[in-house]
Amino acid sequence: MTAVPPLDEVRSFADMWERLGRVPLERIRWKPYPGTATLADQIASERGGRIICEMVDGMLIEKTGGFAESVVTVRLACEMMRSAEDRNLGIFAGAKGPMRLPRGNIRIPDISFTPWDNIPGRRMPREAVPDLVPAIAVETLDEGNTPQEMRRKRGDWFAAGCRLVWEVDIHTRTVEVFASPDGRVVLTEADTLEAGMVLPGFRLPLAELFGELDRHG
Repeated sequence: MTAVPPLDEVRSFADMWERLGRVPLERIRWKPYPGTATLADQIASERGGRIICEMVDGMLIEKTGGFAESVVTVRLACEMMRSAEDRNLGIFAGAKGPMRLPRGNIRIPDISFTPWDNIPGRRMPREAVPDLVPAIAVETLDEGNTPQEMRRKRGDWFAAGCRLVWEVDIHTRTVEVFASPDGRVVLTEADTLEAGMVLPGFRLPLAELFGELDRHG
């Protein structure tokens, strides 16, 4: 994986845009001014409207999303929760569940699974943005996501200690499974998604997951 340039080597907005993963410029918030955003700013952005923002390198970056993506995400989340509901393995959260990672960035996966061992005091966090690292982070891709952005996100997740990252693409009907930043396995509708010992017992044929897109009344 190409290393993200250190902040002290950023000399221009073009450098910063590269560091962010070439996200579309319209997703980068101008206020607070780039590089100055704080935890309070991220919380205020969540409460101020329908747009969800992550905070990366002191900048608020709007998350992408769409209706069909949300339908598939909810189905996947339900199946993940069902596999663990009798064993109380940890906490599941959705696309309004921000987490502050050890290096200060705030990421918001579309689905996260955080085992109790990763949670201080093994209690439900009460903070709006807790300091947490999930074991599984799921990102459902949208047209506004760039390959560079997703590479940067994976870098953040694995640097923090995440064990699995799943990138769901409803357009190609595939799930890219990462157990490391570069350790990619591409699953299709002919395959079954599993989580091994990270979420024991979870198995979901992808034909069932992406079949949500074909439902009709």
